Amino acid sequence: MSITNLPSPVPAVNSEDPARYEATTMHPKDQDVINHALRILMSRLVMPETYITEPDNAATYLKLKLAERKNEVFGVLWLDNRHGVLCFEELFNGTVDGATIPPRVVVQRALEVNAVACIFAHNHPSGNPEPSTADNRITERLIEALKLIDVRVLDHIIVGGAETCSFAERGLI
Repeated sequence: MSITNLPSPVPAVNSEDPARYEATTMHPKDQDVINHALRILMSRLVMPETYITEPDNAATYLKLKLAERKNEVFGVLWLDNRHGVLCFEELFNGTVDGATIPPRVVVQRALEVNAVACIFAHNHPSGNPEPSTADNRITERLIEALKLIDVRVLDHIIVGGAETCSFAERGLI
C-alpha cells in the first residue's frame, strides 16, 4: 500500500460566522502535515509487534486516511492471528453516496494476504458517520462470507469527517 498518492487538497469550510459558509482551499502546507502524519501512523501500524486491541487504535489512522475523500472508499485493515497489522488496502471506490463491495473480492484478498482477522473501514463523504441500512447489510454479508474461510471481522469503522462510528463499540458486530 502506498500512502503517497493522496487526494489533492480539498476545500475547507470557513465557519467563523455561523450564518455564512464559504469554501476556501486547504493550504498546501496543511496537506504536507497531513501526509507526514499519515506516513508516521502507517509506519507504526505496519511495524512488527503492532497490534490492534481497541477500535481507537485504528480509528485515528482511518480518519486521516478517509475523512477528506470526496467519494466513498471501502478499505480493509488485514490482521494476523494475534491482531498484528498485515496491511491496509483500499479495495473499492464509489460515488458520493455509495460503493459496490463484492464479497467474493474481499474473500479473495483475505486469502491472498493470509489474514486471520480484519477491520472494515469506509467513509461517508456527507460527514455523517452513522451506519445506513446498506452499511449494516454489507457488513453482515461480508462477515458471513469471511466466516467460511475462518477470518474474523473485528470491526467496521465508518469515517464521517472528523467523527467515526465503530460497529464493535455499538455492539453491531
